[in-house]
Amino acid sequence: MARPRFVMQKQAVVFNGQEVGIAVPVENRLKFIAVRFNVIDLDNRLFDTVTEIRRAITEHLASSDRAIISH
Repeated sequence: MARPRFVMQKQAVVFNGQEVGIAVPVENRLKFIAVRFNVIDLDNRLFDTVTEIRRAITEHLASSDRAIISH
């Protein structure tokens, strides 16, 4: 009997209670489509999981905050 295949679906990416983008399946990966300006630098990047997308958002926002503070 064949195992059911896991099908990736489009899903909203929520960060700190706000929808910041959409994860769209592309060849067994997820393409991040940004809908908020503060994460636009991550737009169109490919990730393996939504957790990886959220981690990248955390790192991006932290580095953006440091850049603003240092200027």
